[in-house]
Amino acid sequence: MNVLIEENAAHPRLPALLTAYHLATEAEKGAAVTGPAGLPDGHRAETEAPAAAFAADTVLLATAPGTDRPDGCLVLKAGAVPEVKRLWVEPAARGRGLAGALMGEALRRAAAAGARSVRLTVWEWREAPLALYRGLGFEPAAPWDDRPGLVCLEKRLEPGDRIGLLTPGEVRAHAPGGLAELLVDAVDGGASVGFRAPLERAEAAAWWAGAAGTRDVWAAFGPDGTVTGAVTLLRTDTANGRHRGEVARLLVHRSARGRGLGRRLLAAAEAHAAASGLTLLVLDTQTDSPAERLYRGAGWTPAGTIPAYAADPEGVLRATTLYYKLLG
Repeated sequence: MNVLIEENAAHPRLPALLTAYHLATEAEKGAAVTGPAGLPDGHRAETEAPAAAFAADTVLLATAPGTDRPDGCLVLKAGAVPEVKRLWVEPAARGRGLAGALMGEALRRAAAAGARSVRLTVWEWREAPLALYRGLGFEPAAPWDDRPGLVCLEKRLEPGDRIGLLTPGEVRAHAPGGLAELLVDAVDGGASVGFRAPLERAEAAAWWAGAAGTRDVWAAFGPDGTVTGAVTLLRTDTANGRHRGEVARLLVHRSARGRGLGRRLLAAAEAHAAASGLTLLVLDTQTDSPAERLYRGAGWTPAGTIPAYAADPEGVLRATTLYYKLLG
């Protein structure tokens, strides 16, 4: 099992994590305070209302395997050069990979958003974080904060995968090539997405061609232009169901996993659905599949499990779990 990373600036656990971070920092600087009320105004505001304090930023939380609450957090400040702030892992949870997982996700998101580099500051006495940052490729940079004892570091990034909403014509254009390859790869990898193995490329291409104009399709493209992932959003035409949509065929090529593409594709579909007036999304996925961790981490709620619902690519009947997410 891997560390679970989720984005949630409104998580009820976040104020406690930020409070612990700031109290520890004040103590290290020799200005120990007894509680949140003694923190500087700006820091206290973060602990009291983090969703408001970081409204323009990305807040990540990390949950260790076998636990049921986040014990680590990180804030990726928005800007032309994103900045990592507030990296904190509870002392009892250290040594379990939470800090590394948080940094890895932050770097993936920054690269995917087109950032050319990421920067951060760290107090010179924090030896463990300094070692982590240097191990990730951060190097000394020209200071932008001249407080004594503060080290400024920066890391250059490689371009990330680009995600875009395809027109029906673009779906048809990519159907026989990258989209078909993506679907064949998913079925070959054991994903239960409506097809039996082996899936012929022509059948996969025909399915995508049929999806053009009948559902919204997002695709992820790697730096070399290859299709690395996709997701679709299906709307209902019934008069009493026009408020809802179904997320289906969330696919990431096996060669592109570990870059946060699944989460980004899902977020793109969710944001578009909300912007177009949908207030409810549903989906189903094979019970106990890796996708369940993604959906739960993205705030989806399980509605129930149906046994022997669908056959996997090898023909074995598997249970399916239904999920929903309220938007807005």
